[in-house]
Amino acid sequence: MVESEDRQTLVPFNLKHVLEQVPELKKLDAKLSSLSFDQPLDSSDIEPEHWMAIAEMVKQNYEEYDGFVILHGSDTLAYTASALSFMFEGLKKPVILTGSQLPIGMIRTDARENLITAVEFAALQMHDEPLLQEVAIYFEDNLYRGNRTKKFSTEAFDAFISPNYPALAKAGVNLNFDFNELYRTEEAAFGLSKGFDNHIAVLTMFPGITQQLVESVLENETLRGIILLTFGSGNAPRHPWLMRAIEKAVARGVVMVNVTQCAKGNVEQGKYETSRGLVNAGVVSCGDMTLEATLTKLMFLLGQSGDTAWVRDKMATNLRGELSVN
Repeated sequence: MVESEDRQTLVPFNLKHVLEQVPELKKLDAKLSSLSFDQPLDSSDIEPEHWMAIAEMVKQNYEEYDGFVILHGSDTLAYTASALSFMFEGLKKPVILTGSQLPIGMIRTDARENLITAVEFAALQMHDEPLLQEVAIYFEDNLYRGNRTKKFSTEAFDAFISPNYPALAKAGVNLNFDFNELYRTEEAAFGLSKGFDNHIAVLTMFPGITQQLVESVLENETLRGIILLTFGSGNAPRHPWLMRAIEKAVARGVVMVNVTQCAKGNVEQGKYETSRGLVNAGVVSCGDMTLEATLTKLMFLLGQSGDTAWVRDKMATNLRGELSVN
């Protein structure tokens, strides 16, 4: 982002001018090219169609480049990184998303360092192949798996966390990797699967939640998927009317999944009495997935198939390193 002409608001700037803002990029041992949307977007305006456009850009240029860096506003950056991770099949090159907390034109901006280091990570090779072979996020000294990351601060430069998975690398004087955590695909050929179905909803549990609110969501016949954002390790109020509403929605073919409201930890349905009803009702546990990964994965899978059983099975399956499997 840069300041608007009247200096009253922040507006997106065209990527074509990035070298003007970050001349240090010319010093890197890398040949750089850039592409930009015709109309730059604030990340709060991003839609699934934009995820597909970004992915298509990567696909069209996949054979020509060793790695890709995507500049993206921080607000929905974790959603985009998660969505891209599910679309790419057989990815064997780095796709690194980065952004900043302060606009690139400001003196104290973190944008320059984030961009420079993201490009360094994207250019790394080992044994004549890219060292990184997954979708990642780089922000303030940390490289995270994209579908394990979430924004947690609007003020700190280290605005992102990976609560349930270690950082892939840390940038200090040197770039230090945790090689055991790097993702490698078993798929031989690179490919791209597009299509998202956004007929989903997120229903947050809270003390005092009413039957009218729950039923207004769960009885909406346009919905194909519903995320229950639950307490602790996947618990919900034991209201009989709540369980009946969930059972009816699942029986109608809605894919119902369970994600914890806690940033760290995972869903363990059945551990407490308050989650046993969810198991019996057919709610799928999403383990330690972030809400961002769960939402984009659900939209992606629903966009690939109308087979409810297949979607339910894949939601509980680790596809791109987004889910820890015990």
